Amino acid sequence: MPDTGKVSYRLPKAALLSKPEEFQAVYRNGKRLRGIEFSLIFIPNGLQTNRLGISVHGVKKAVQRNRIKRIIREFYRLNRKFISPPSDIVIAVRSGFPPSSPQDVDRAVKPLLARLPPVSS
Repeated sequence: MPDTGKVSYRLPKAALLSKPEEFQAVYRNGKRLRGIEFSLIFIPNGLQTNRLGISVHGVKKAVQRNRIKRIIREFYRLNRKFISPPSDIVIAVRSGFPPSSPQDVDRAVKPLLARLPPVSS
């Protein structure tokens, strides 16, 4: 297929955690930042990019769980490098966090990340 010069804005599958072992490694060994509505758990992965996993607890309706996941994935697609160095990240959402847009997720994540010590080079 010839190169048409179009830029892809999609989120590749390689940017997401999918295997239970990947989630368990992050849960067991990762650093936790606890917020009111969700926890951010991450561990450096030695890759060139971050990878995201999403866990939604306490939301009984699949439609609501899937909407929350879509909104968080869109936040991640727009802000892939929000944690440095490249890490495997799990966002564990509790039932009290119904984001309506990626900006809501951004507003909730920034105060948690502000608690991190600066990365020294």
